[in-house]
Amino acid sequence: MSFPPRYSISKVVGILKAISSKEIREEFPRVKKELWGGEFWEDGYFARTVGDKITAEVIKRYIKYHKNNKVGGEQMDLF
Repeated sequence: MSFPPRYSISKVVGILKAISSKEIREEFPRVKKELWGGEFWEDGYFARTVGDKITAEVIKRYIKYHKNNKVGGEQMDLF
């Protein structure tokens, strides 16, 4: 994804989380009943650019590792 440099990564992530949360809640109203405290997404995020030593493959391995080594509650299934 790309965006103008006047927007910080944290701002863009916040916008993406807000829009996606709203869309999911509208399409799946039962989601609201499952949430603790009403928050859909967790506070953190990971953002990294692809370059010399950080390739798309390295990022895929990072995601796979963290997906397999969860800390905290289980994620709810939507489908």
